[in-house]
Amino acid sequence: MPNKFKAIVINNQNDNFTREIKELDIDFLKDGEILVKVDYSDLNFKDAMILKNGGMLVKEYPRIPGIDFSGTVAESNDEEFKKGDKVILTGCRVGELFHGGYSQYAKVKKEFLIKCPDGISTKQAMILGTAGLTALLCAFSVKAREELLLQSKVKDVLVTGSTGGVGMVAVMVLSKMGINVTAITGKLEKESYLKELGAKNVLNRKEFEGEAKMLDKGTWDGVVDTVGGNILSNAIAQTKPKGIVAICGNASGNKLNTSVIPFILRAVKLWGVDSVNISKKRKEFVWGEFSALIDFNILEKSIKTVGLEELLDTYPHMLEGKLSNKILVDVNK
Repeated sequence: MPNKFKAIVINNQNDNFTREIKELDIDFLKDGEILVKVDYSDLNFKDAMILKNGGMLVKEYPRIPGIDFSGTVAESNDEEFKKGDKVILTGCRVGELFHGGYSQYAKVKKEFLIKCPDGISTKQAMILGTAGLTALLCAFSVKAREELLLQSKVKDVLVTGSTGGVGMVAVMVLSKMGINVTAITGKLEKESYLKELGAKNVLNRKEFEGEAKMLDKGTWDGVVDTVGGNILSNAIAQTKPKGIVAICGNASGNKLNTSVIPFILRAVKLWGVDSVNISKKRKEFVWGEFSALIDFNILEKSIKTVGLEELLDTYPHMLEGKLSNKILVDVNK
């Protein structure tokens, strides 16, 4: 094992924020029992905020960012993980409170890691990443209408922000579950790809950006919303009785302009989805479901792979909403 490794390091000294690729000594990594040789990470909106200025999320500097990674155990002081095990980490405040995945090595607590399930490579794990995990949690939430609440079958589901990392996986997963998926996007040039992912219909985002009615025609058994704002308000107004609206993002705004009417008259359920503060056992279960629900040959068409240097040029485009691909980070490129 080398004594040195490369990583992106952010720092903030006297309000002078910096981000640069550095060569570090291996003892720079002090937390945790498991040392992982990182294969891949990815770029999430939270990562982009942290790379810009810490995003008010990083409390101590210097810090290696990157909230996700996958790789191979290089050293372990715990029986659960052995040298050579393929592992995944998503969330757990890594890249914020602990050193993260934009690095050739990472050292973390054992409870942060899960083993790669059968049928998922470390590359495929980061093609999914936090976004994929969130998407599947949202899909399970919507399906709870029939499986947990014992209501009628989920047939028609709306997915907002459908060309984003969460949205694309949600479209594919819900379609694989046998659900008719309608995708909302502002990138209508992606319509054919969304249909390849499994969308039955594709709608223009502009149709959902106006002020919502208290109640609209009930159209959706469920909604996976990744954007918030007026788009979410309209989706709620159009949700059928006993429908579930799973929300996980705020790209279109933090505010929700709605009323109690859909929740009282139609018993609509608003289901918040968080992929960070979930148990390790649930994480293992959800990751184990992916191999049956994802066609990586199709999903990989939306992936752009970058190295650490190119990542520093790429992250601003995510903040500007200009990325047309999911970004996979090959830390050894």
